[in-house]
Amino acid sequence: MTITSFTSNSFDGQLVRVEVDIRRGIPGMDIIGLPDSAVLESRERLRAALRNSGFEVPKGRILINLAPAGIRKEGASFDLAIAAAVLHSSGAVETVPEGSVMIVGELMLSGEIRPVSGVLSAVSAAAEASIEMIIVPEKNRAEAESLGRGRVYGISNIQNLPVILASIVHGNTDAIMPAAAAVTTLENEEHSLYEPDIDFADIRGLHFVKRALVVAAAGRHNALLFGPPGGGKTICCRALSGILPALSRAESIETTRIYSAAGMLPEGEGLIRRPPFREPHHSASEEGIIGGGKAVRPGEVSLAHNGVLFLDETPEFSKNILQSLREPVEERRIDIARAGKSCIYPADFQLLLAANPCPCGNLGRKEAVCICSRKEIMSYWKKLGGALLDRIDIRIPVKPETVDVFRRDDAESSMVLKDKVAAAAKLQAERFRGENFRHNSRIPQGKLKTYCEMAAGAEEAYTAAVTKLRISSRACVSVLKTARTIADLRSAANGKSDHIRKEDVFEAIQHRRYGEQDFYWSKV
Repeated sequence: MTITSFTSNSFDGQLVRVEVDIRRGIPGMDIIGLPDSAVLESRERLRAALRNSGFEVPKGRILINLAPAGIRKEGASFDLAIAAAVLHSSGAVETVPEGSVMIVGELMLSGEIRPVSGVLSAVSAAAEASIEMIIVPEKNRAEAESLGRGRVYGISNIQNLPVILASIVHGNTDAIMPAAAAVTTLENEEHSLYEPDIDFADIRGLHFVKRALVVAAAGRHNALLFGPPGGGKTICCRALSGILPALSRAESIETTRIYSAAGMLPEGEGLIRRPPFREPHHSASEEGIIGGGKAVRPGEVSLAHNGVLFLDETPEFSKNILQSLREPVEERRIDIARAGKSCIYPADFQLLLAANPCPCGNLGRKEAVCICSRKEIMSYWKKLGGALLDRIDIRIPVKPETVDVFRRDDAESSMVLKDKVAAAAKLQAERFRGENFRHNSRIPQGKLKTYCEMAAGAEEAYTAAVTKLRISSRACVSVLKTARTIADLRSAANGKSDHIRKEDVFEAIQHRRYGEQDFYWSKV
């Protein structure tokens, strides 16, 4: 009997066939097929687990082949599949039809089964290969069932394996392990699942900043907040996570697969329903942000897929890291090439940056004196580079509010703003039905004329504004996409998309104008 298993060596992974041959000779166990050290160690885990669970370890020379042999096999997820193949070869379990069952799981010495990473990708690969029966660790069962494909069976101890395989062979699987209940729809549980840690109602003043972040959230536009320390940049950025629209089912599956492959999905959890919000420290390595390592793993750009990547104190990050963000921001994916291995991970995220105006942070503060030279300030901002800044749709100066604002300001709550963002996102989803994008910021240049129609007077205002500011071609496109989002926020109350008006263009220009022909700090 050949058992199918799975190796999670990229976003898609690879199905692996586990073959066992027992022949006469000195007792021993050999594993071939490019196994790493964790796979080779499964020999000792397997012997102890079988013995402690009441099974007899077959006598003779055991040869285990993991095919295809040319792909590196990593991790301990092959333990249970190898155990099933060995037990079949010794006659301890029944023969299941070849190619009908996929098994993943890590063995403990006691025979208990530990959860493994990459289960959602494994289930997806099994479904594409028409494998209906999937055996996973009990703690991975909710994750495996969330895809809603195939028959998933959880196992907590290797002692249960013969019973499960026998039930599959004889067709009475419902009696042993009933199939999962129907997958819960995301829309019905959106509001009850998430409460933001920071509410916009608790942030006094900063109305221009909050308005710009609402526009950014509605169209998934990249944004930069800059200004003196203590002005509210970080808290506003963190509050953004509370007004983001819920993930679609396709987005939820993609995001969960990434977290599963990275081993970061909490035990017993199913699909991730809210957009991820990643905030790496400025001391993070390039591999930690972009991905990679000896065993290639997704980085922060992929963990932020369908969500937000927030870089606080942006100029403090390594210049190499900041410049390496240009490709994923543009291509919506990251290609990781290492010696003998190449992986592709999705990286469609919203980039959110926050920065002080200068190294000391006092530039623009009336009550403080900046001690930075002009050269130091230019060097500070040069880390971001013009190429990356040109991909930032919205630039927002943040000034500290006066004390009286904290006593009289009555701000809108995150729940109110979230409903506005959700209504605008719904308009975009309807408009782009049938396209391979869902947000205004992702409109290809060739389709701007189709989706960014202007009302009377708007085109003249747009042409005059971009000519006066002398902004780049990419920035002209960015202004148009932002104006489309502003128009959607305005018309979302009616549930019907409206043309871009002159006032929408002026607001989009106001959000974009910093940093093209002037220094950031001169406008704070």
